Amino acid sequence: MTVYLVGAGPGDPGLLTRRGARVLRRADVVLHDRLVSPAVLDLVPPSAELIDVGKMPDASGDQQAEIGRLLVEHGRRHHNVVRLKGGDPFLFGRGGEEIEVLDAAGIDWEVVPGVTSAFAVPAALGIPVTHRGLASSVTVVTGRVGETGAGPGPDWEALARAGGTLIVVMGMTTRDAVADALMRGGRAPDTPVAVISRGTLPAERLVRTTLAGLAGVELEGPAVIVIGPVAALGRAGRDAPSGGALAGRTVVATRSGDRAAGLTNALERAGAVVVKLPLTRTVDPADGGDAVRAAAASLATFDWVVFTSQNAVDRLMAEVRDARALAGVAVAAVGPATADALRLAGVEPDLVPAENSARGLVEEFADGAGRVLFPCANLAADTIETGLGEKGWTVERVEAYRTVPAAAPDPALLDRVAAADAITFAATSSVQAFSALTMADGTPVPVPPHVVCIGPTTAAAARAAGMANVAEAWGSSAEGMVRELVDHFDHVSGDAS
Repeated sequence: MTVYLVGAGPGDPGLLTRRGARVLRRADVVLHDRLVSPAVLDLVPPSAELIDVGKMPDASGDQQAEIGRLLVEHGRRHHNVVRLKGGDPFLFGRGGEEIEVLDAAGIDWEVVPGVTSAFAVPAALGIPVTHRGLASSVTVVTGRVGETGAGPGPDWEALARAGGTLIVVMGMTTRDAVADALMRGGRAPDTPVAVISRGTLPAERLVRTTLAGLAGVELEGPAVIVIGPVAALGRAGRDAPSGGALAGRTVVATRSGDRAAGLTNALERAGAVVVKLPLTRTVDPADGGDAVRAAAASLATFDWVVFTSQNAVDRLMAEVRDARALAGVAVAAVGPATADALRLAGVEPDLVPAENSARGLVEEFADGAGRVLFPCANLAADTIETGLGEKGWTVERVEAYRTVPAAAPDPALLDRVAAADAITFAATSSVQAFSALTMADGTPVPVPPHVVCIGPTTAAAARAAGMANVAEAWGSSAEGMVRELVDHFDHVSGDAS
């Protein structure tokens, strides 16, 4: 039993460490801060319990004591408990205090450091916190004046005299007092200042000002305030959100679990408003995993293992004690996302087809007479079995997991879906689940005007379900979905003009 203190990074789920992502994927319970991006929480398995322990800026110290109590309670009951914090657990994250509580209770812990927003948020905009000739030092401080029993706040006048770059976090509510104290300490009123709100996220805002003008900046937190000559550097023209190629468009994302984060993030970075509609969830196979365990124990008897989903990789590799068990066994992955899942497990795929689909994989597979292991979902198409069988291979299909419908969506969510500009599907099971949905009055949920699918099989299922304007994503990936949507709406806009 272990409690993991995991840093969630500055916001963008792509900046979460690989170790942090792996710990989240096997969590039983996650206690998270209020500012952790929902896209990061998408990595948590559906079976895990999510507990929001986020503290508001004016919260009492009693809340921290309650967090400690919950960590001990769950740390004694569950194998993998994650305390998920924005940024890094040890930079104004009170991670040290929580470790003291765990030590006192005799509970094992591990810290997974995170990318701190104090440095990452300015860096993402090209603002260096140190720069030759401008700043040879950097100081990170909290903008708060201290909490009861925690001692006084920073000595602002001393910091003003120290020079260098000053990074202020959690300082939007006290920005006027901070600026006044720094100017009293000797910092020039015209000292450049950069205020970055919602850094690395689609709603990011950057306002450039001076120390004298800091009090007049109106941005929502969380924000990072950079004070010093370096604040004048970096990208120009980012004082307002960049529209993005999909600005003004609403897109429905039907992916679920850890696969949803990549697509949602890619759409939001392109400027789209994303409506999350998870239609399916994965559960254990009907036999409780006996067949998967047996296959993992007999890997050496196969010539190939073929993976057509990240879930299949996760389920089989969870039963493999050592990646060296695949020595002498070739491995195929349907596309880059599945290939990356294999690499996270320490396995480099031998075949990733140019066309990222089961059909493309079959086409590139050589003729043979050996054995192929195919771990997959209960609803997986027979493309692999039929295609490789025709090429002389003996395919053993093993149910690694089941895909079942998710809980019925809220009627208000379906209203947003009906009003969207486009919808995305990554599997035939999602198409089938969507087709079964109904509005509050019992009528079928209207399909948005444009439909984008990953893979020819999913696209064919959408057309068979009566959906119009169905397109297949470029490259069968999240990025390919975004590219197809951008091309489509560019074409629509061109026709309108």
